[in-house]
Amino acid sequence: MRVKEMHPLCCISLESPGIGDQSPEVSRAATAASSGGSDGNAGRPAGSDTSVAGVLYKWTNYGKGWRSRWFLLRNGVLSYSKIRRPESLHLPSPADDIRVIGDVSTSRLSRLDSGGGRRKHQKNVGIVHLKISSFRESKSDDRRFYIFTATKTLHLRTESKRDRVAWIEALVSIRSLFSFRPLNDNLSLVPNDISVSTERLKNRLLEEGAHEGLVRDCEQIMLSEFSEIQGQVKVLCEERSNLLDTLRQLEAANIEAEVSGINDSEFQLTKHELSSLGRGKYSECSTTESSDDIEKQELEEVSDEEETSFFDTREDFAEPTVSCGSITGVVNYMDKQMKPEIQLDNAEKIHTENRFCESRYPQIERRKKLPDPVEKEKGVSLWSMIKDNVGKDLTRVCLPVYFNEPISSLQKCFEDLEYSYLLDRAYEYGKAGNSLLRVLHVAAFAVSGYASSEGRHCKPFNPLLGETYEADFPDKGIRFFSEKVSHHPTLIACHCEGKGWKFWADSNLRTKFWGRSIQLDPVGVLTLEFDDGEVFKWSKVTTTIYNLILGKVYCDHHGTMHIQGNHQHSCKLKFKEQALLDRNPHQVHGFVEDLTGERAATLFGKWDDSMYYVLGDRTGKLKDCNGSPDASLLWKRNRAPPCLTRYNLTSFAITLNELTSGLQEKLPPTDSRLRPDQRHLENGEYEKANAEKLRLEKRQRMSRKLQENGWKPKWFEREGEDGPFRYMGGYWEARDQGKWDGCPNIFGEFTEDLVNSYEGSGL
Repeated sequence: MRVKEMHPLCCISLESPGIGDQSPEVSRAATAASSGGSDGNAGRPAGSDTSVAGVLYKWTNYGKGWRSRWFLLRNGVLSYSKIRRPESLHLPSPADDIRVIGDVSTSRLSRLDSGGGRRKHQKNVGIVHLKISSFRESKSDDRRFYIFTATKTLHLRTESKRDRVAWIEALVSIRSLFSFRPLNDNLSLVPNDISVSTERLKNRLLEEGAHEGLVRDCEQIMLSEFSEIQGQVKVLCEERSNLLDTLRQLEAANIEAEVSGINDSEFQLTKHELSSLGRGKYSECSTTESSDDIEKQELEEVSDEEETSFFDTREDFAEPTVSCGSITGVVNYMDKQMKPEIQLDNAEKIHTENRFCESRYPQIERRKKLPDPVEKEKGVSLWSMIKDNVGKDLTRVCLPVYFNEPISSLQKCFEDLEYSYLLDRAYEYGKAGNSLLRVLHVAAFAVSGYASSEGRHCKPFNPLLGETYEADFPDKGIRFFSEKVSHHPTLIACHCEGKGWKFWADSNLRTKFWGRSIQLDPVGVLTLEFDDGEVFKWSKVTTTIYNLILGKVYCDHHGTMHIQGNHQHSCKLKFKEQALLDRNPHQVHGFVEDLTGERAATLFGKWDDSMYYVLGDRTGKLKDCNGSPDASLLWKRNRAPPCLTRYNLTSFAITLNELTSGLQEKLPPTDSRLRPDQRHLENGEYEKANAEKLRLEKRQRMSRKLQENGWKPKWFEREGEDGPFRYMGGYWEARDQGKWDGCPNIFGEFTEDLVNSYEGSGL
């Protein structure tokens, strides 16, 4: 039958040719579609396959389980809603061009009523665009199938196997209709041959006594206005079509990096879904072994009340990515996130300045990935490890290297200096007399140190007493040095020098175990001093690691950071704690105030992504700051390396344990790069790494005795009895001369002579 379409801007039904009619290609595709299923609609016109409806059971969560939903597939869009009242579903009549799958009698729908007596206005819970989705049958259950979008997986079940076949065939056939359309198809809702009659207008004007010239002028004005409106509608339709095509191309581009050889017209899972489903490789509408395990992912599903909007997780791309359940949501989000030209110019200027800063230093070629592992790593069961050590002295239990990443805590301290160019820029701004921009860049630097912790679930190696680490990075214009200065309590001191600034700190962690999580409270002060005498001091916020026993392990940083300055400005930053179902985590916001307490600027962003600022006090209107034309970019996280491992090291962290040409001959025997268990783990020699770690753990137990006998660090000295550790100097001079007297080989074999050298040399 012929379907009347409504003009999107008015209540006039358009009767012009093309509206509601199918193109020859679509008609041929619809004719080829299967009309099977237990709906009793065999023999209906083939064109009816373009609209399908019925009841499906949808998995919600473990609390509610499977819930019945009314599904309607029309114009390439699958929408579903709760069954509040059967009469509100607008069940298709025999005259409607909709094919029904399954039993949709009123008595059955009444039994499936999920409203519980409530009478709410019927509305869609969610929609799925077939053009950017894929689907697959379950191999373990002949009534279950799955629909995948860029942001969500729908777990669906039918009443019978025959119904599932009918739904899959309907999805495939209707999906094929869209595959016939070219990517630049306008999908225009307004045909080109719409005509407007002006007869009534002319007759009315003539009745009022208007002369012919005035009538012609009015007619021309009306036609001109209509033509302009029609042009605007066409532009909107083209933008809508382009947005759909962009989503399709983005999905194909995202999957291309994960699965090679996939045709652009095949709609696969996104990278996030590949990760959550075991990184399997799927084809459209297929049954694979991994399909049986999809129901294990239900814990990550939200309830139906949360389904109206869909949010995606963060991608490591320069531009933010988003997917929503409706085109309107996508457009609104894009409008909100897109910065004005002034913002783009600012970001481009920052990157230009960054490249200029880097060009002043010599360029050094460093490695881009870790060495390929020699052995195949074997997973370790935490429960089996606990079982095997029941009744043993836990202080003598050595954790396997499986739980470590191939860097030490000394090297991890240097990760905070990855974005040291922010301090170079802060020095230049302060030198030019702009104290506000200086403190803003210092605040961005303080936040940037947390970016590398995202996705890092392995712990660094605990350094031995007296272990050191140096980082001479002329390509960044900095020299860094750190040393473990105390074993009980564990203290690490570090010192770094850059262009016009010095940075030093000592750190310790107080831990609290809460059963399923562990809380790490940093103890210590970080100090930054510029050559002009301006000093900033701050302490790190609390870090909590969740799901230690069950679930996906993740960390979060929360608390308040006070950056105290001794000149004109100070800064206060609030790290928001992540809630259980927080869809916008990792938020940081704060303000800069002067000596009078007046707020000069507002900062906002995410500690794992970027930081922005606007001038003035905008703390009460942070939501408006995201789209503000005054918002300026301070810092943006670097992209992840192309070759990720389970350690999730950043490109900068990959270089920290590298032995560049000629470096080993210059290092003292206490440097972390020479630690054998750490080096074996990096090379993928896991058996050797475990053996060396066990040997060094035995030596570590003598550290407390050495410290009680008067051991003192070689390169750092404590200010007062309980003050911070400060670098005494002399390390880089000894390195230039190659004199490491009094630096024993702490990674070598354990002997009594070594103990004597420890106690006699102060190391």
